[in-house]
Amino acid sequence: MHYDLRTEPAGFSWFNRPPKYRFGAGLEILTAGRTDFWQRTHYGFRKDDGHAYLRRISEDFTITTHATWEPQGQYDQCGVFARVDATNWIKASVEYEGLLPSRLGSVVTNLGYSDWATQDLSSSTRSMWYRLSRRESDVLIEWSNDGKTWTQMRVAHLHAAAEEIEIGIYACSPVGDGFSCVFSHIDIGDFRGRPTSD
Repeated sequence: MHYDLRTEPAGFSWFNRPPKYRFGAGLEILTAGRTDFWQRTHYGFRKDDGHAYLRRISEDFTITTHATWEPQGQYDQCGVFARVDATNWIKASVEYEGLLPSRLGSVVTNLGYSDWATQDLSSSTRSMWYRLSRRESDVLIEWSNDGKTWTQMRVAHLHAAAEEIEIGIYACSPVGDGFSCVFSHIDIGDFRGRPTSD
């Protein structure tokens, strides 16, 4: 199913509605400052106040989206999201690092503890495609510069994955006072089992 985010699609709802958003040139989001999704590991804190636009799904799936952004502060991020509850979820995005290389990465949170797998990326990057595929409790996360040639980011297991979970997009600004990003669309289809060049 293709959801063109120039208009509001049916079946989606906000988890932590952002202070400003609109449908027009895609779903444009202005994040609230000091928002994040993270649980305990290394940093000690627990945050579940980032913004997510989600719909429920019970079958295996692949979700694809495209995001552009204008970062303002360290760790500003927007990308794809899959959520069971506050302590079990997955996100993938580019996290902005200013003058340093930014981090293309994913966070898998199981049983209240988050990990963070990353690779360096130029901080001039302002656009990315993301694809997340679920088969039962296993997920495949991929990224692309053009939406055609995909590169595997990681394979992971979501220990507490229920039959029905929520999937969609997210944005947050853990350090700064907020930033703007735009999602052009969300595609949800059958599970794709391995990275491919379409």
